[in-house]
Amino acid sequence: MPGDHRLTPHDERVVAFCRERHLATLTTLRADGTPHVVPVGVTFDASAGLARVITGGASRKARHVAAAGPGGAPVAVCHVDGRRWLTIEGRAVVRSDRPAVAEAERRYAERYRTPRPNLDRVVIEIAVTRLLGSL
Repeated sequence: MPGDHRLTPHDERVVAFCRERHLATLTTLRADGTPHVVPVGVTFDASAGLARVITGGASRKARHVAAAGPGGAPVAVCHVDGRRWLTIEGRAVVRSDRPAVAEAERRYAERYRTPRPNLDRVVIEIAVTRLLGSL
């Protein structure tokens, strides 16, 4: 069926698409409710149901997510590759503990490249609630 449709985390097309090198956009919400959209690299862990974005702790995206509190912030990550696209929706939290950041860096290096050193790095972890796309 053309257009958008729901996908499952373990769908082979989702897993394959998320192994390819695609940049994405991350949409967070500002305090006034307007969207803040920025380009990011994102990784997807189907078994854990998590998407991860590494960033500096002082970045706007990290601050928007952190401001939502422990319940997390609603976010969306969208990849586009020609006619193929995938949107990952979920609730995001910021994690700064070394094991979480190291795991996110490892996954980022597998999909993109080894990230440059950043002592202020955090990971935005997105608990995936919905996958939409056309793959």
